[in-house]
Amino acid sequence: MDSRTVLSADQVRAARALLNWPRVRLAAKANLSEMVISAFENGYRKPRPHNIAAIRKAFEDAGIVFTVQGTPSLTRSEGDSGLAANNRRWRGREKKG
Repeated sequence: MDSRTVLSADQVRAARALLNWPRVRLAAKANLSEMVISAFENGYRKPRPHNIAAIRKAFEDAGIVFTVQGTPSLTRSEGDSGLAANNRRWRGREKKG
C-alpha cells in the first residue's frame, strides 16, 4: 500500500492540533466535506485512499511531516511568513463564502 494513503485518525487529530486547524479548515484545504473528516476522526468510517491522500497533502502543504513512526511534526515555525500568508488568504475566502 502506498504510504500516501496511510493515515490514522490519531495522526489527523495530532496534525490538526499542531496547526491549530478546526475540522472545517482541514476539509477546505483537502477539498473534502467536514463530515468526511469527522467520520474518519471518530472512527465511523475509513475514507477512500484518494481522500486520505488529499488530507495528507493538505497537511504536507502546511508544513507537516509524518515521521517513520507516523508522528506528525511541523517543519516550520508558526511565525513563518509563508504559513501566515496562507492563513490570511484562507480567512479572506472564508468570509466571502
